[in-house]
Amino acid sequence: MTVLFVVLGILMAIGGFSCMFTPLLTFMEIGYFIVILVTVYGILGIVQAIRYKKFGLNFAFSIISVLFGVCMLFFPELLLFTNGVMLYMTAAWFVMMGIISIITAVTASRVSGSKMWILQLIFGILAVLIGGYSFFHPMLLAVSLGLLIGVFFVETGFTLMFAGFAMKE
Repeated sequence: MTVLFVVLGILMAIGGFSCMFTPLLTFMEIGYFIVILVTVYGILGIVQAIRYKKFGLNFAFSIISVLFGVCMLFFPELLLFTNGVMLYMTAAWFVMMGIISIITAVTASRVSGSKMWILQLIFGILAVLIGGYSFFHPMLLAVSLGLLIGVFFVETGFTLMFAGFAMKE
């Protein structure tokens, strides 16, 4: 498990640096990433509903997810709309992930004797501040989304690497 954390951390950091060096391309491609995620989520939900014979609200939402994903592939103007909505979703995501990072750092400070939790706490606070600021300036977020995602991926990568090294101790 330790090696997996370190390897995933390195890959996340490399992906983060890639996003930071090509921020506009990252923003333009994020809509396609969302389309893929929504479609795969819907397909998995449909398969699970058929497998367990539970055709309730989750099944209906899965069908809507697949239809939404397919429509966005065939109608690029919906993809542009998704990029617009994505700005606010990303701001909320930064706030939530920052809060989770802060909670994890505080928990780690109590459990671990290591001081690595301080770095995670700092990055968590920065993520909350960036997300909060982005709610009020979405156009700035559109320009800098690739950079912000890159920074977050690098932070998460280093956090995973530190967690892997801490497990080793």
